[in-house]
Amino acid sequence: MTDPDQGSSSGPNPEAVGKVAAVHLGPLLYALEVCAKAMDDAQREEDSRYYRALAKLLAEAGGTPKASEVEL
Repeated sequence: MTDPDQGSSSGPNPEAVGKVAAVHLGPLLYALEVCAKAMDDAQREEDSRYYRALAKLLAEAGGTPKASEVEL
């Protein structure tokens, strides 16, 4: 039996993670940009690029399709 306080030993639940990310997408994107800005300020360009790339992936995954991608 799995202890609810210890989580699942099989790894993250993608469906649950997706739901949390979808509900909190705006604040997550903001937090990632704050991290990227801090990395810029610390002259850690590689880390900054990582956080911005991650934010872009989340934004694209959670965004609505562009008008050119919608079938009319």
